Amino acid sequence: MPFPLGHTAIGLAAYNTIQTSSHGSSRWKALAFIVVLANLPDIDVIAGLVLNANGNLYHRGPTHSLIFAIVAGYLAAHAWRLGPFIPRLRFSLCFLIIFSHVLADMVFTASPVSLLWPFEVYWSIGSSGWGSVIHSVIFSSLQDVGILLGSIAYIYVLLMVRKWLPDLRVPALARRRIR
Repeated sequence: MPFPLGHTAIGLAAYNTIQTSSHGSSRWKALAFIVVLANLPDIDVIAGLVLNANGNLYHRGPTHSLIFAIVAGYLAAHAWRLGPFIPRLRFSLCFLIIFSHVLADMVFTASPVSLLWPFEVYWSIGSSGWGSVIHSVIFSSLQDVGILLGSIAYIYVLLMVRKWLPDLRVPALARRRIR
């Protein structure tokens, strides 16, 4: 099961798949925004903890769906209007980073996600309080080392291919420059 470190690594790989140019001085803002977007579907864990002291209560529900990724991606793409601390990223990039979380949960776990919510809804079973969620985020993230290494290898190969084959034809989606 991917934890925040794994979701962040996969989100960075998704970002690097589409993004081909550097953000310059806004690299740190972009990195922070990618971390938030890649882990955004797990906002349901925080909601469950705050509302009922059970992180599993709403987990894997609507926030792990295609509709959530579309709506949240759209909102994230326009969040730069809130202030200069938020980088300006295209909808397609925001959507891909958020949806990478859902796909990672589908691939790396046996528990279903509510991909086609509201037509299907799956919830996590069991109960996890503040202590177990914090413990999992801190200590179980070590399981994400494989995902992290795989993502780093993917990004490295992608950068080398782009360096060696600069005229490589890529899809129009990837050629567009981020505003």
